[in-house]
Amino acid sequence: MNIMIINGPNLNLLGRREPEIYGSNSFEAYLDELRKKMPDVNIDYYQSNIEGELINKMQEVGFTYDGIVLNAGAYTHTSIALQDCIRSLKAPVVEVHISNVHKREEFRHKSMISCACLGVICGFGLDSYRLAIEGIMFNS
Repeated sequence: MNIMIINGPNLNLLGRREPEIYGSNSFEAYLDELRKKMPDVNIDYYQSNIEGELINKMQEVGFTYDGIVLNAGAYTHTSIALQDCIRSLKAPVVEVHISNVHKREEFRHKSMISCACLGVICGFGLDSYRLAIEGIMFNS
């Protein structure tokens, strides 16, 4: 199984950015652990702070990979373009958030991409990514 994890803006700062919300682990350190826990899954990773680059990557892999785990960061709440892209793909997409967005500011409660995704996982820290991959595996 081939899974692409795509992280959006500011997620390159995990481990340094607001550790009280996002934890103190870098994503790269977590990714190493995740790959060890799931040796039968090929997990690729991409991060960009630019919306169009996220769309380009999803279009690149969305017809050949078995699934995409997407943490679109703040674009979750603003991007119809990401929603349109997700709808056009063959691969299922699971929306992920590290924090429980429903316990945070009101503007974070509305997602523009959830309606196009297989499912949404939030609030389980970095382990949300593992749960998303398992969701794709069990729904394939």
